Amino acid sequence: DTALHGAWPVRIIRARLPAGYNTERYRTVNDRKRARPDDYFKDWKEREALAEGMIPLVGQLSREKNVKCYIYGKPLVNRSVFEIMKDHRYVRQVEGNELSEFETFPILTALSQLDLGPAHIDIGRLAVRYYDQGAGEGLSIEQYVSQELADLIGSTAKPIDQPQDVVLYGFGRIGRLMARILIDKTDGGDCLRLRAIVVRKGKAPNDLVKRASLLRRDSVHGAFDGTIRVDEERQSFVANGNEVKVIYADSPDSIDYTEYGINNAIIIDNTGAWRDAEGLSRHLQSKGASKVILTAPGKGDLKNVVAGINNDIIEPADTIISAASCTTNAIAPPLKAMDDEFGIAAGHVETVHAFTNDQNLIDNYHKASRRGRAAPLNMVITETGAATAVGKVLPQLQGKLTGNAIRVPTPNVSMAILNLTLNRDTTREEVNEFMRSQALHSSLRKQIDYSASPEVVSTDFVGSRHACVFDAQATVVNGKQAVLYLWYDNEFGYSCQVHRILEQMAGIDFAVYPRES
Repeated sequence: DTALHGAWPVRIIRARLPAGYNTERYRTVNDRKRARPDDYFKDWKEREALAEGMIPLVGQLSREKNVKCYIYGKPLVNRSVFEIMKDHRYVRQVEGNELSEFETFPILTALSQLDLGPAHIDIGRLAVRYYDQGAGEGLSIEQYVSQELADLIGSTAKPIDQPQDVVLYGFGRIGRLMARILIDKTDGGDCLRLRAIVVRKGKAPNDLVKRASLLRRDSVHGAFDGTIRVDEERQSFVANGNEVKVIYADSPDSIDYTEYGINNAIIIDNTGAWRDAEGLSRHLQSKGASKVILTAPGKGDLKNVVAGINNDIIEPADTIISAASCTTNAIAPPLKAMDDEFGIAAGHVETVHAFTNDQNLIDNYHKASRRGRAAPLNMVITETGAATAVGKVLPQLQGKLTGNAIRVPTPNVSMAILNLTLNRDTTREEVNEFMRSQALHSSLRKQIDYSASPEVVSTDFVGSRHACVFDAQATVVNGKQAVLYLWYDNEFGYSCQVHRILEQMAGIDFAVYPRES
């Protein structure tokens, strides 16, 4: 046991392993695709024990080696036993074959015994590949894992030379979710570090406490996963050990970040007050700031970037970019996929969007048409620039799409309906299978998720890390006409897309395994 589980205490590991545990249990593909266990309860308890045993191994890899583990794209760091088990269940639902903890636990155990450099490793995909390929070649799990990760073993390469300081300018819905993501992904602290937030001084005497409280509790996304303390004397709050300075300022060019020990910082502007290069360049006049990311559609010649789609246009010399809008991020990936496979002649995008903070709670004056009417009580027809903005991200679709939006009385999670005229006939089955493949096995799998459930509704997608979730049950196809339904968490899913752009702007590049074939 000591040799198998490394430095972890033997008494803990033994308590978490089921009696009679055998790594040979699912050595063959046929066994792995079994229809059902003989005893559901016994099977559940054995898998539960293995999921519990995964938690310290995942934590050790993350903290000590900066190795992040996933199951089909779903992160395992800071996950509970039941969340890990649900991640396994997700694979069974969308892949149509078995993937159990009996398969992934030996893979994870083998990883924990290797001297690995920083990487993102999908143990679910490694397990499937092993039982479908490696086992048939007579390789043990340890041999297969060592073979697949050969160039990572003994590696000292870092994703980035030194930690990158990050500042959130504005601390509203997106700002606070970005803070949650950055803190959650701090790990050993050698990549992105949230160092400060910049806000205007509130009228309440306990402004700092109120800012921290909004991070601690969220009506939509739930409680902060960790602990937060306020240090009034240092004008900061400490979240999971990360000290975050609270800087009060009225303009982006009036701050000396170096006074707070912040240097070469990437500023994420969540205010939307400045949306062109000239306005956003004011951030760069502040000492200690080096680059700016806007979390709203950019104007003028500003590069609008959607992670996974056109992020290759980001150059090292770029100092200001836009991460586009939540809707543009949601529709660009499936539009690119559909255009590459079927060709898009024309289309209309209808967005059913959760209400936002710029609408009124009750009827009151608003400069925009209809938005003055009470958001929690009405469906409100309004405009969206997402269809036009897609043309900046996917030039081949320029002028082919129209768009409109309806704001509805829900606080989060929206839907985009793509009504497309394709260049060739297809079927509902072909479109669904193609999108399933894109969600699971393509370069867009971080952007597109897949749902085949006939019972899901909007709240089921709160906290989704994808740009969108394709709803296979809702697909309509008639010859060249196809209607696709896409759910998206317009707050958290978008924030995850922004974080992916942030990593690229910072020059962070993790090795990803298994390697693409």
